[in-house]
Amino acid sequence: MTLAHQFAAYTAWRTLLANDIAEFQAWLTDNELSDGQIDLRLGQLLDRLAEDRLNVAFVAEFSRGKSELINAIFFADYGDRMLPSSIGRTTMCPTELLFDASKPPQVELLPIQTRSAHTGVGEYKRFPDQWERLPINVTSPESLQEALSHVSEVTRVSQEEAERLGFAGGNEDNALYRPDAEGLVEIPRWRHALINFPHPLLKQGLVILDTPGLNAIGAEPELTVSLLPNAHAVLFILAADTGVTQSDLEIWKEHICRGSTTKRGRLVVLNKIDGQWDELKTEAAINAEIARQVEQSAAILELPPSQVFPVSAQKGLVAKINQDIDLLARSRLPLLETALSDELIPAKRDIVCDSTAQEFNDVALRVRALLESRASGLQEQLTELTELRGKNRGVVEYMMGKVRTEKDEFEQGLQRYYAVRSVFSTLTNNLFSHLGLDRLRQLTGETREAMLEASFSKNLAGAMKEFFGQSRRALADSSHEIGEILSMMEMVYKKFTVEHGLKLGSPTTFSLLRYEKELDRLENWCNSHLGSTLSLLTHDKKNITQKFFEEVAVQVRRAFERANKDAEIWLRAIMAPMETQVREHQIQLKRRLESIKRIHQATDTLEDRIAELNGVGAAQEEQIRMLNTMEARVQELLATEQLDELAIA
Repeated sequence: MTLAHQFAAYTAWRTLLANDIAEFQAWLTDNELSDGQIDLRLGQLLDRLAEDRLNVAFVAEFSRGKSELINAIFFADYGDRMLPSSIGRTTMCPTELLFDASKPPQVELLPIQTRSAHTGVGEYKRFPDQWERLPINVTSPESLQEALSHVSEVTRVSQEEAERLGFAGGNEDNALYRPDAEGLVEIPRWRHALINFPHPLLKQGLVILDTPGLNAIGAEPELTVSLLPNAHAVLFILAADTGVTQSDLEIWKEHICRGSTTKRGRLVVLNKIDGQWDELKTEAAINAEIARQVEQSAAILELPPSQVFPVSAQKGLVAKINQDIDLLARSRLPLLETALSDELIPAKRDIVCDSTAQEFNDVALRVRALLESRASGLQEQLTELTELRGKNRGVVEYMMGKVRTEKDEFEQGLQRYYAVRSVFSTLTNNLFSHLGLDRLRQLTGETREAMLEASFSKNLAGAMKEFFGQSRRALADSSHEIGEILSMMEMVYKKFTVEHGLKLGSPTTFSLLRYEKELDRLENWCNSHLGSTLSLLTHDKKNITQKFFEEVAVQVRRAFERANKDAEIWLRAIMAPMETQVREHQIQLKRRLESIKRIHQATDTLEDRIAELNGVGAAQEEQIRMLNTMEARVQELLATEQLDELAIA
């Protein structure tokens, strides 16, 4: 099964999962088992599934065959090349291929001049008026080719302007941006491109990132600080005839595989092996040459040879279009697709399963607790009424007094509940005083001032270090408040369970560990790219400050924004079961008291009321049965490992 079909199977699985959860949400509403918090959580879960993306990045120097490999792996079913592929530099700026149904088919281009502002590409995505848009006629291959050709455009500017925009020239490392005889430097015309195209795979959530060479990667920090680290798979492409060049090695070490370990989903492709095909050589000799190049490349990149995949993207594309099985096998493209499928699809599915299971199971547990509470309350009513059979008026009055006493005791217990709400509100305010964006904005302003006033490189590095130190302290203080809230709620849950029989279980836990790790990642990037001795000595203070706030500080802010959102959801989730159970217990006590009153006042016969409650009990049993059925369907999908049978024909 090709990667395209594997992805289609994954998409079908995700669609079935979303449909089951949507049906569960509707059933809860129809049966009055939902509330605002449950509905919000299931709605957010469905939104995440609908917006689920599979991000695959292709990274290489110029002329390694990235575009052809993208065509061969993902778009062969299109019957032609979707991306332009020719000799030379076809992609001058980072290019994302995706589909957003809210926009028409188009190419959006961000002018290179936007680099002069202290704003990253991610921020500009929020302001569509800053992009130039070119429509795509999806029925015309020529229109598509014309629109995509714009990613290759360049412009000529003065050397000062080039350096201001981040294209330093005049030395061997940046020979690409040396001034010509007229003193002008050729640079990309666009900073970033978004191609919105309704291809079936893109419509299913695939996002492809095509990156230009080393110079462009180094000039656009967002690639290395955000887009590449967050990609589910990165394919690093080499040319079979050259192997690993110095610039290839620099990209690998600096931007893909920092440190001694390779992240899951990082694959090396040795492309253009058809250049080794020679009719004067035996097949064994050709394979031996390719194997030697694989071993040499693996040794230089410090990888096992099994992680380097020799292919011919061009021959693989031709073979798929012409349905030439023998040529496809010789291109070795299926081996790469299998490896990518084994790495990419299971990893992405695991991520979706983990997030979905945690949210769905918590909601299902709350609904089950509510149904059990209702069943328990109903059973108490039935027991009380059954015991009244054949009893005199005095016994009925005694039972009524007993329920009144329970009601009074519970209302006294509610005073503790209201006190807990007050303390909960105080602790919540404390949490957001540490985690909130106001504190981060103040820290960002202080850091900017310190960096601009720094006289020496040491002061500059110190300001960046202090920024991360203060950010970590904010997370640590927030974690302390989270621990206080959790401890208090555990005690309250236990007390109300023991004293009043509420079905509360254990409160939902929450951790900021993922955001602490994100700070670690960003600080490591900052230390190696901005705070290193070489960077501090070779770049001016203004340039380093601009890059720090354009990318690093923005990413820290985004992490805090996500942490705030997650904390808000958790705070609602930890209090909601308590609120629901308290409200439900009040209703049950009221119903018990009303039932006995009606018997006491002879407005209902005892047997009629018992029969009525038995009918309610049968309905509750059916609700529990349906809950079990729906929960089992979702759990079965979450446990599904083989997606082959779900592939869309």
